[in-house]
Amino acid sequence: MPTEILMPALSPTMEEGTLAKWLVKEGDSVSSGDLLAEIETDKATMEFEAVDEGIVGKLMVSEGTEAVKVNTVIAVLLEDGESADDIDASSPTPAPAETATQEAEEAPTAAAVNPAPAAPASAAGERIFASPLARRIAAQKGLDLATLTGSGPHGRIVKADVEAAQPGASAPAPAPAAAPAPAPAGPSSSAIAAMYEGREYEEIPLDGMRKVIAARLTEAKQTIPHFYLRRDIQLDALLKFRSQLNKQLEGRGVKLSVNDFIIKACALALQAVPTANAVWAGDRVLQLKPSDVAVAVAIEGGLFTPVLQDAERKSLSALSAEMKDLAARARDRKLAPHEYQGGSFAISNLGMFGIDNFDAVINPPHGAILAVGAGAKKPVVGADGELAVATVMSVTLSVDHRVIDGALGAEVLNAIKDNLENPMVMLA
Repeated sequence: MPTEILMPALSPTMEEGTLAKWLVKEGDSVSSGDLLAEIETDKATMEFEAVDEGIVGKLMVSEGTEAVKVNTVIAVLLEDGESADDIDASSPTPAPAETATQEAEEAPTAAAVNPAPAAPASAAGERIFASPLARRIAAQKGLDLATLTGSGPHGRIVKADVEAAQPGASAPAPAPAAAPAPAPAGPSSSAIAAMYEGREYEEIPLDGMRKVIAARLTEAKQTIPHFYLRRDIQLDALLKFRSQLNKQLEGRGVKLSVNDFIIKACALALQAVPTANAVWAGDRVLQLKPSDVAVAVAIEGGLFTPVLQDAERKSLSALSAEMKDLAARARDRKLAPHEYQGGSFAISNLGMFGIDNFDAVINPPHGAILAVGAGAKKPVVGADGELAVATVMSVTLSVDHRVIDGALGAEVLNAIKDNLENPMVMLA
């Protein structure tokens, strides 16, 4: 029986992907674990492996096809003794790249004399997948395929399912119609375009990453009760200590950045205030034991938040090396999903762009995110009341009030400030 290969969901947010490159061709034999294709998700380009063995009978989606929905049939594998004639061309979902013109050209073929049975649909309008032989037997026995449960791959109805069914079985009651989706807030895209009629502009379609960013951040601002805590942090002791360390580490090729110290400071603060090391999980709060800290990395067209796991245990040089590696692979879109998922806390640093301060949006399900501004020389009043000049960095902690209350958030931010203003303590 031919086996359908479906577009996989390679990340939790993936709804569609681009079939960037086929690594097999029709007629090739494949085994479980063989690489079939390279697929571009909303986050990265990933290799897709076979889980079945067989011969590639037909590639249903051509290279470079964009916006292929998850669970769309992209290829069909044949077993020994099967041929391309066994492939049911009517079952697989057509690739999104097929145009209306192609569909119109194919319509007369579907209406030809003695056509093969068309792929039935359930009462809810969902396509039912069944082998050609199963359809023929069902037609002979007068069976409604919508009443059967498939035992083949991906729920496909096979010969045994039809033979075991009794004729005349009643179809299940149709599912109640879904409530209409609420209309999107704000004016429609056509209404906005009409406002700019007569003005010169370029329309830029959204790619997968930008769609996901838009959806997740809209969700974050609509559903997460943000509140904000701000502190100024004096960096002179840290900058002096960093300079000394970098001179000593120069022979090892290590150069620590201020961001490396910030990552370590946040990781240790979460250990000092463990109740704040938590995420929102819908109907409960998950309190983590390790400090898994995410760091926002800007890439062309969007951003990643790779996660440094167990950051509280790692040395500054180890954190520096890992962060450089994650950032480089993020810009090449080569991160695996487990490298940018998870974590309880995030850092977004725009100080290198000269931004004094800003408010970052929490990346769900994180409990908080630290927005880091630039360090700048400012007048400060010392403990003795004397006026002095210090390098001051402004930070803002955005907090999910469902997870962390005000006093707890203040405790975390104070711990971060203490770590950065007394950097030698972080090595203890």
